[in-house]
Amino acid sequence: MKKLLAMLLAAMMVFTVVGCEQKPAATEEVTEETTEEVTEEVTEETTEETTEETTEETTEEVTEETTEEVTEEVTEETTEEVAE
Repeated sequence: MKKLLAMLLAAMMVFTVVGCEQKPAATEEVTEETTEEVTEEVTEETTEETTEETTEETTEEVTEETTEEVTEEVTEETTEEVAE
């Protein structure tokens, strides 16, 4: 009886070890693919957001500076014409 019980326990241990060894390999591939996809998506979103923000800020700054310069020039010209 003891020998039978020892054989059953040994067989169960073998099946357990074999079963546990095969799962991580499949999970590893899926994890790598998922990680790559998520990383790419996050990188693209972050890059797009940063680019949009930088572009908007730069455009606003340039527009404001240009508007101020043109306004000053027109004001000076108008003042000179009126003074003459």
